[in-house]
Amino acid sequence: MTRIAVMSGKGGTGKTTAVASMAWYSEGLVLADCDVDAANLALTMRGRLRIKDDYRGAFKAVIDDRLCVECGKCEVNCVFGAISEFQVIDIRCEGCGACKVVCPAGAVRMELRKSGEVFVLDTDRGPMVYAELQPGESNSGKLVTMVRRLADGLSESDGLDTVLIDGPPGTGCPAIASITGVDLILAITEPSRSGEHDLMRLIELAHHFSIPICVAVNKWDLHPGLTGEIEESCRRLGVMVVGRIPYDPNVNKAMKAMHPLPSLFPNSPAALELHRIWKEIRTGAMERKGSGVVLNLE
Repeated sequence: MTRIAVMSGKGGTGKTTAVASMAWYSEGLVLADCDVDAANLALTMRGRLRIKDDYRGAFKAVIDDRLCVECGKCEVNCVFGAISEFQVIDIRCEGCGACKVVCPAGAVRMELRKSGEVFVLDTDRGPMVYAELQPGESNSGKLVTMVRRLADGLSESDGLDTVLIDGPPGTGCPAIASITGVDLILAITEPSRSGEHDLMRLIELAHHFSIPICVAVNKWDLHPGLTGEIEESCRRLGVMVVGRIPYDPNVNKAMKAMHPLPSLFPNSPAALELHRIWKEIRTGAMERKGSGVVLNLE
């Protein structure tokens, strides 16, 4: 199994558009949308629902009215203000368990609550796994790990040799969970100062975990000078720049129609460059296979 993660240091660089386009040129792969806070790859790839399941990843306090003596100690000791009139306000509860510790009547218990949903779709390009975390819920990295494991399982059970990951922006816990054990990271950036800054942080993260990373600059022709600066910074860090994706008005048309770019505009400049990039990185990932660091995220 070969795992490729498409990442970005910041949002809005065109990462999901790139994943949908590269998936369109492929067969025999599993898609995994690991941006659980804002999963939208399914809007483009669509597909038929195979599995839908609840995700229970966080503990919440529950007060048993039959045992509660209304002493108020739980409310006084809750630093999150999650208890009012002897009832728990779910969206504020962080599951720390302090209320359970101070309750003299044993009326408080901690329960795993639903904090999101996990989906498996059958698309025209293979199965796809994604998840949606409910607003205000934590443990997004834990949910990303579940999406990754489901994708790996589908690759094995369906006999597919590639897992293509649409990762979240940034370098936090969800990003770390998305790149764990992958064979190659493709970083999509843009020619802006914020894009350059956040790309450098993503490269630092990849180097920290000894995971190979390469870069593609999206809409490079909007600022050729800054594109050159980004490419020079990558060269100094020993990071390969695998492509320049031109600004292409057809991308917006495809997004509005909720279809992958090459499905509607196969000969558009951006689609052709994404096809070339995909062939190069898929071959490169197979050559580098097994070089990623596998972490235990139990």
